[in-house]
Amino acid sequence: MPRPSRLHAEQTPPAQLRILLVGPAKGAAEVARVTEFLAARGHDVIRVVQESDEPVAAAASAAVLDGADLVIVLGGDGSILRAARWMGYAQVPVLGINLGRLGFLADTPPRQAEAAVDDLLAGRFRLVPHMMLECELRNRQGTRQELGLNEVSVLAGPPFTMIEIDLLVDGEPATTYRADGLIVSTPAGSTAYNLSAGGPIVRKELDAFVFTPLSPHTLTNRTVIDSADRSYELRVPHPNPGSACVVDGRVIGPLAAGDSITVRRAVPRFVLVEVGRQGYYATLRDKLGWGGGLRAATTPPRGAT
Repeated sequence: MPRPSRLHAEQTPPAQLRILLVGPAKGAAEVARVTEFLAARGHDVIRVVQESDEPVAAAASAAVLDGADLVIVLGGDGSILRAARWMGYAQVPVLGINLGRLGFLADTPPRQAEAAVDDLLAGRFRLVPHMMLECELRNRQGTRQELGLNEVSVLAGPPFTMIEIDLLVDGEPATTYRADGLIVSTPAGSTAYNLSAGGPIVRKELDAFVFTPLSPHTLTNRTVIDSADRSYELRVPHPNPGSACVVDGRVIGPLAAGDSITVRRAVPRFVLVEVGRQGYYATLRDKLGWGGGLRAATTPPRGAT
């Protein structure tokens, strides 16, 4: 069994940590800078700079087996999704340094990277667990199982005509969606594809699944939120030639008549390291531009004294 991470909430970490540092090739300079100041503080740094998934996946697996305490991901939220997938069932706490745009998960700006690491090493951090999902695709070729952090999507695909998607909850028929597809999202994924499709934002501490149809034909088909304690099965009786099952943006496999997809809560949890004191709603205001009304309320009218 691999040694678990020695990071624990509200405790000062050990003086020397084993850290896996993952970043894209285009961010090599930033990766080098972070590596330098981590090494100067006496930490054991495993540096991985790759564009493709597979070499990083192998390095991440080896690091977990060797007892990594922390994974620092430089990139955007997509980079963190890949890191969660690489770690599989042996999740290690992740600190995200944002080299992308929005950054809900990777929310530390590069200019604050050193201060964030110093806060972490001083014990000023929180470990925030996020529910993960397990997707099981069963078809004529067998069974494929995938972990996800954001969502499972069933997409109609070419020739882009509407499909029917049957939903069963704990084996009981619930409804049939007639739509361009269906998103089954975790709370972490509620601010991703689900939000773009008009679905609700769900607080990440909750254990729930969000079912959001894409352009539903029936107006009563609206987003539903249900407990993560249940098992959900999806079937597409008459898929399009291009219909597919997608987990966190990756195509898991095409869909044929008779295939089924089961979605359930996964055993492991993705653990995000948060530093600073910004609250949940402050993050939503900053990332989604929610502050307009608040600003208007506190800004005097033009010409006022």
